[in-house]
Parts: sequence; C-alpha cells; structure tokens
Amino acid sequence: MSASLQRILYVEDEVDIRTVAKLALEAVGGFEVEVAASGDEALLRVRDFAPDLLLLDVMMPGMDGPATLRALRAQAQTEFVPAIFMTARALPGEVAALKAEGALGVITKPFDPLALADQLRMFWEARDA
Repeated sequence: MSASLQRILYVEDEVDIRTVAKLALEAVGGFEVEVAASGDEALLRVRDFAPDLLLLDVMMPGMDGPATLRALRAQAQTEFVPAIFMTARALPGEVAALKAEGALGVITKPFDPLALADQLRMFWEARDA
C-alpha cells in the first residue's frame, strides 16, 4: 500500500456532482483526480491511471457502484485498491451492505465540497487501524 493518498479514480454519472467533487479534491485536497462517468469508463481509465483510492457513486445507470467495484477487484492492477462509496441513500443497512462489499467507508450526498478531502483522508488513515 502506498503510504500517502495522492491519486483518486472518481466514478460518478452526474456531471455537476463530478465537476464539484473533482474541483474540491484537486483545489482543496491537492489530489490528482481521474474521473469516469460510468463503471465501463472506469475500467478503461484505470488502465493508464494507477489510483491509490477508488471513489465510487453507488447509483449509476448500467453498472452500479458495487458492480463497478467488483469489476475493478477482478483486475490485478486494482484488486487491492481501497474504495469509498458516495450515495444519497445512506440508511444503516445500506451502509453495512456497502462495507460488506469491501468499502473503507461511505460518504453521504449531498456532501460538503470543502470537507470531502478530509473525509477521504480520515477513511484512508483509519484503514490500517
């Protein structure tokens, strides 16, 4: 595992949310962010971008977040890359199911753009605890 969190692959189908989160993570967090609008696009983008972290929207047309994570886990390059889900539906049972998929954590939408980088770092630092 890399010691520091620098490169994030962010998968989100809503262009407005994707734009705000990418800007916040780059400007506030100082991260390098690669975005994808779908699970299929994520599988293509990850080939040339070695992420430290996967940030995945849960509800997307076609391949949803959990299915995208399973597809990325099936690739040697991203088999062990930690993942965090973002969702508007964060009931305790749903959060537990996402964590059972192997997520470090779940961030609820709407999210605070100024706090997003710190939330990711908090989950990142807690992964080895």
